[in-house]
Amino acid sequence: MSKIIKESISLEDGRKIIIETGCLAKQADGSATVRVNDTMLLATVVSSKEINFFPLTIDYREKYYAGGKIPGGFIKREGRPSNEEILTMRLVDRGLRPMFPNILNKEIQIMISLLSYDKTVLPDGLAGLAASAALSVSNIPFNGPISEVRIIRSGKKFFINPSLEQLKEADIDLVVGGSNDSIIMVEGEMKEILEIEFLEILEKAHEEIKKQIEAQNKLIKKEINILEEKANNFFTEKIKNIYKNNFNKKNRLIKENLLLNEFKNKFFTEKEIEEKDFLINQSYEKIKKKLIRKLLIEKGIRIDGRKNREIRSIHSYVNYLPGVHGSALFSRGETQSLTTVTLGSSLDANKIDNVIMENNEKFYLHYNFPPFSTGEIRHIRGVSRREVGHGNLAQRALKNIIPDSPYTIRVVSDILESNGSSSMATVCAASLALMDAGISIKNPVSGISMGLIMEDDKKIIISDILGEEDYFGDLDFKITGTKNGITACQMDIKNSKKITYDILKKILMQALEGRLFILDKMIKTLPKYRKKMKPNTPKIYTLDIPKNFIGSVIGPGGRIIQDIQSRTNTNIVIEEKDKFGYIEIVGKTYENIENAINIIKEITFIPKIGKVYKAKVKSIKNFGAFVEISKGVEGLLHISEIGWKRLNKIEEELNIGDMIDVKIMEMDEKNRRMKLSRKVLIPRPN
Repeated sequence: MSKIIKESISLEDGRKIIIETGCLAKQADGSATVRVNDTMLLATVVSSKEINFFPLTIDYREKYYAGGKIPGGFIKREGRPSNEEILTMRLVDRGLRPMFPNILNKEIQIMISLLSYDKTVLPDGLAGLAASAALSVSNIPFNGPISEVRIIRSGKKFFINPSLEQLKEADIDLVVGGSNDSIIMVEGEMKEILEIEFLEILEKAHEEIKKQIEAQNKLIKKEINILEEKANNFFTEKIKNIYKNNFNKKNRLIKENLLLNEFKNKFFTEKEIEEKDFLINQSYEKIKKKLIRKLLIEKGIRIDGRKNREIRSIHSYVNYLPGVHGSALFSRGETQSLTTVTLGSSLDANKIDNVIMENNEKFYLHYNFPPFSTGEIRHIRGVSRREVGHGNLAQRALKNIIPDSPYTIRVVSDILESNGSSSMATVCAASLALMDAGISIKNPVSGISMGLIMEDDKKIIISDILGEEDYFGDLDFKITGTKNGITACQMDIKNSKKITYDILKKILMQALEGRLFILDKMIKTLPKYRKKMKPNTPKIYTLDIPKNFIGSVIGPGGRIIQDIQSRTNTNIVIEEKDKFGYIEIVGKTYENIENAINIIKEITFIPKIGKVYKAKVKSIKNFGAFVEISKGVEGLLHISEIGWKRLNKIEEELNIGDMIDVKIMEMDEKNRRMKLSRKVLIPRPN
């Protein structure tokens, strides 16, 4: 066995992070375990022989045995990754990808497995550290190490790598990735915090990241030789002319492809083109990147002719689709989102059942990115990681402005056109669609994607970036928020350049300006949520019943509840909560719901001493009348309690079918017998 090396990092709450290498998975190029208490992850990294591009694959899986669980369903083994696992893969990928040398042409696969979980720490905040440690002990070129931490604020205190329980009370929840010099990646959600608070938590996270990087450096030290790149300047003037004309995305790509083909045909034979096609295209991309950055830095010229703070033209519409519960069409430049809101019952909640948690989400958002949105052909093979990630960001941006509601709310964003910031268009469209559906959100949320170009001591911050500005820039910082503060963010650094806190502050302030501008445009479309929901929105009513009546409402084999649903054309859900039965009734009309409520109230009726009820005379005997105060609940009204006048025959005062008021005087709960009086409700004659 090779030598086992360990390093530990102390957290402020007394817990320790232990990094270990040399024990497990030794045939991988690099492997490491990260452990906090009894939560443990294994990361491995393997690289292939050299190829002509750089595919990096991050895979994160949570073994059910880690939490002492057996997978549900018919197939008792782990299957395709869950949304939560995919999101963790993306977090790790975004932290690591910019740290590889540009000239690296190897396939790299990093696999991270949750081997043990004890509920005292969420493992997604440790996955980036595990992956970086595995890379750091390998021979793969890597400009690291880096690390990632999950940081929350709860009760004005910061917690690093918190537990699920601590997370419930947090008003800030971020995953932050960074190198020793700079923040690389940020993603999370907040409850309308100020920009200065956001910077404070980033600094706190970076302090912890530096400690974790120091521990990795102690594991092994290595030097990375990075080859210098050479660019061919043949295209420069011609590309510049294309940009001067401010073509739209589609026409710009057509012009660029014509230019590239012209170059290939002029200088190379068909055989040479076939052999060197990748190198030619790579050279072109490098020149294009250099030129775009140079025009921005030196002249402030953007591809579409905008100034650096300028937002693309915005057009938005609500109630765009007539048959849905809420809808909005939001266009910003060449990016367009058609977003719908569907309202349902608790049966429609998104059930989460994995190693870490079991939960029912009553608000969730799905993001779809079809190939036609970028003018491409692509096989549809299920939901992509991009779609999961962008949908999650938009959902986190909105979740804290959603009110408590009996409805399950599903938001779907279909991207119909994309040239940058489609996730931010989703946030804007979703806010409008929610208001169109009559959901009383606290405040509408807008979103913007910010970019940064840095060359030597020069830098320029750009608002509302295009796809190409994202690709060729140094940073992509998505920020969402209301008029009161930030609700979510996602930041990715594209290389290992140092991003200072002063730069981050300037980006946040410029983003605030852009967010409020976009928000103003949205409010002009729909200033406030609609007071009335759409006519086709399902109606929901909730009520509580005593726990011991749950069985009575359901009936043997569910016969009674099925009968109620059939008779009233409603759907009824019963759930036991604490000492009560929580009933949710869903129907197309309030009349249907009212009918179901009346039946349930009859079943669960509990008479109370001293209360007055409207009663129906059911039968008459010599000694009194039997009256019904609720369906199936009868009591005796003795002849002496009918009135103050002495009666020879009860029919002198009452007849079968009469409706009268009676008061419960006494009750034998065991035998369900009641002593009723009508007399006490009638003034005594003088």
